Amino acid sequence: MELHVWLAFLVASCVIAVSPGSGAVLSMSHGLSYGVRRTTATIVGLQLGLAVILLVAGLGVGAVLTASATAFTVIKVVGACYLLWLGWRQWRAPVAPAASADGGEAAREPDLTAPQRVLRGFLTNVTNPKGIVFMAAVLPQFIQPTRPLWLQLLVLLATTVMVDVTVMHGYAWLAARLQGVLRSVRARRAQNRVFGGVLMTMGAFLFLFKRSA
Repeated sequence: MELHVWLAFLVASCVIAVSPGSGAVLSMSHGLSYGVRRTTATIVGLQLGLAVILLVAGLGVGAVLTASATAFTVIKVVGACYLLWLGWRQWRAPVAPAASADGGEAAREPDLTAPQRVLRGFLTNVTNPKGIVFMAAVLPQFIQPTRPLWLQLLVLLATTVMVDVTVMHGYAWLAARLQGVLRSVRARRAQNRVFGGVLMTMGAFLFLFKRSA
């Protein structure tokens, strides 16, 4: 892959990663609930889902999905329902009374284990048909037909993951900085409802998402 092609893809990856989406919302939500270090498991799951989407789109399956109305609809409905469920769980997540001043932690939703956080991140990205359609539309612009496909896909995948890991940790870090402000039960409940509402809104809009002609 030529340098100028890779640099163009790097810029595109940065724009894609910074753009608000369900992955960013999940990273911020878990950053508030678990802190940056424990949110790394969530971000690993997001990257696994992103890798599946990129490889699927890069190998041409994305084009098949966007061409098949049935396949596209199935993925769209599954992704939308998952975001709605995730948002509803976040909205209704119970919060414990605030910790005492003797050094206890702030109130938070019941802990998810590391594997559960990885799975939640993975499902959030891999069930997003907008990601598949977007990658299917973007990747061909950066793949050179005269060069080995697998090598190019590995370079594009490594670039995408590197950028997204950095940006998602940035979102988690910014959210974690607010932990000191959001120590009360009322504030934690408001946090759950804000992020839950955003996730459910994304799920609802996903039902309206249509393939381009």
